[in-house]
Amino acid sequence: MEEEAAGLLKVIIVQGKNLAIRDFTSSDPYVVVKVGNQSAKTKVINSCLNPVWNEELIFSLKEPLGILNLEVFDRDRFKSDDKMGHAFLDLQPLLSASKLKRALQLTSGETKLRKVAPDCDNCLLASSCITYVNGEIVMDACLRLCDVESGELYVTIKWIDHPSSAAAPVKKA
Repeated sequence: MEEEAAGLLKVIIVQGKNLAIRDFTSSDPYVVVKVGNQSAKTKVINSCLNPVWNEELIFSLKEPLGILNLEVFDRDRFKSDDKMGHAFLDLQPLLSASKLKRALQLTSGETKLRKVAPDCDNCLLASSCITYVNGEIVMDACLRLCDVESGELYVTIKWIDHPSSAAAPVKKA
């Protein structure tokens, strides 16, 4: 039974700001998200340096461990897509917040569990709070894109524990 997923990691790609120009005057950005050996990508938003995706990508995981990798690309029709920067976030703080939630036996309401400061394990632009909100552990993060002249990525990360009984079938929202 230990092989079953312990929960769902929902990564909401909210928006990009001040992204790099990769075509003549703009870019056609999309985001690729990787967790372990799983990956998913957002839709392409044409001719936009401040795209709003509000797109939810769902990963089924044994536990929220490892590194969340985000890469932004410019879609090109006739050649390979251009890189527009990348960001990463260590998921360890989500795991410790999940353990704290269980220790506190939280079942409803809203509780701040911990704060995550910008450091070498993440690309945070500012400190971020991890909060328990009605069954979900939630972290809103603003990430600075690396290896690029400009760009920020705003994401919301949610961890939802499967009930300790048999895991329910995964439904995509």
